Amino acid sequence: MNVRIVAPDGVLWTGTARSVVVPSVDGDLGILPGRQPILAVLRPGKARVTADDGSVNSFDIVAGFVSCNADEIEVVVDNTGQGLGD
Repeated sequence: MNVRIVAPDGVLWTGTARSVVVPSVDGDLGILPGRQPILAVLRPGKARVTADDGSVNSFDIVAGFVSCNADEIEVVVDNTGQGLGD
């Protein structure tokens, strides 16, 4: 999957990933390859991206949304510069 995590001041992370977990308002949302398209609002919490090489990157989320369509994942956050690469 191609993943981009963006904030108002730029791209926080971009790359290919095995999985993405984000804190949606309805609970944690896991995204794997082949996921049906989805658009979800995010709540405060942590997003976790497991890259293709197995490394795990986590990002603090205050608010935002996630869009998934045809293995293209975009996480848009409004908490500029927080929680980069724990």
